[in-house]
Amino acid sequence: MSSNDPWIGVAQRTLEHYRSNAETFREGTRDHDVSQNIQALLRHLPADRRLSILDLGCGPGRDLKTFTALGHEAVGLDAAEPFVEMARRDSGCEVWQQNLLQLDLPEGRFDGVFANAVLFHVPSQALPQVLGQLYATLRPGGVLFCSNPRGGNEEGWQGDRYGVWYDWPRWRSLVEDAGFLALEHYYRPAGLPREQQPWLASVWRREV
Repeated sequence: MSSNDPWIGVAQRTLEHYRSNAETFREGTRDHDVSQNIQALLRHLPADRRLSILDLGCGPGRDLKTFTALGHEAVGLDAAEPFVEMARRDSGCEVWQQNLLQLDLPEGRFDGVFANAVLFHVPSQALPQVLGQLYATLRPGGVLFCSNPRGGNEEGWQGDRYGVWYDWPRWRSLVEDAGFLALEHYYRPAGLPREQQPWLASVWRREV
């Protein structure tokens, strides 16, 4: 039994929200500009070869298409069936249907993991196991990008979605405890006062 099993019901309620609103979500996020985040991941990886990137919580596949257009091998992962179907159809990429709390990832498979607006849905007690699995699926020297809505470490339901709103010190502690080395962090959207930047982005390396 996985230590994350008690949280599966929480995850299913969150997933049901995305299943029921998949088309609305796709239309609402289609034009979101996350180029700053994609560049933050790629600038810490070799620029002279094709990279293998896992888009964790890929949703409808918007960013899979971007990574592919840049010449990289992108693999998507999502638990919501409508998103998996959309991402496969729209991107042409391989997309795995897996729950974040029941991940089955190959070891040492990826140069980078792109976790944009997804890990905050993992209950804090389950996060260490998930981060450990992401560490293991990266190649030595591989890079993890994360972006989460920031807060004061509140945890609970926001409507039908479960979330954790970390501040930087708490998030840094959790990811470092999983073995990652911090490379950089910043707040989004760029160019605004801090109180108008609700997103905390961070980049991490698996040790060589």
